[in-house]
Amino acid sequence: SLEPNTVADVWEDMRRVARALDAAERGEALVAELQGRMHEIARRARTLWPKPTVAFIEWIEPLMAGGNWMPELIEMAGGVNLFGEIGRHSPWIAWEEVVDKDPDVLLIAPCGFDLARTRREMSRLVRRPEWSQLRAVRTDRVILADGNQFFNRPGPRLVESLEILAEALHPTVFHFGHEGRGWERWRG
Repeated sequence: SLEPNTVADVWEDMRRVARALDAAERGEALVAELQGRMHEIARRARTLWPKPTVAFIEWIEPLMAGGNWMPELIEMAGGVNLFGEIGRHSPWIAWEEVVDKDPDVLLIAPCGFDLARTRREMSRLVRRPEWSQLRAVRTDRVILADGNQFFNRPGPRLVESLEILAEALHPTVFHFGHEGRGWERWRG
């Protein structure tokens, strides 16, 4: 069965499927190409400063942060992940924890929701106490993303998820063309 928890697990699952389809060589070439794209982003992001703190929200009510591969992708994109651990299930978090950590960037990508649905769900967050005092809100760094196509599903699109993160965290450095399609700034 395929149950990846990290980016490395995703690559291994892709290789396993390719072998099962008698396409091991093509599978290995695809994995190498995808890894190369990720490594190039991570290489460029490593040199960027400051590294913004990021709260990745995978579910709005009750509040859940991103786990599994998400902390890894945030680090690769040049951010500092505030919740969740690489390879571990997505953790439930309290709103007070978000307020206490006061992230530079609040990235909202609920599991299974496209951008339009995520936009509609924002009312659940904006009515919370201290919403308007959050640094990410005050500095226009609340990012809505398509969790259905990106982020929440393990597979080749995790590379595009990393591109989205890099664009959102470092918009003057990275330009992959995902803004407006895979992510947008929240305009409350």
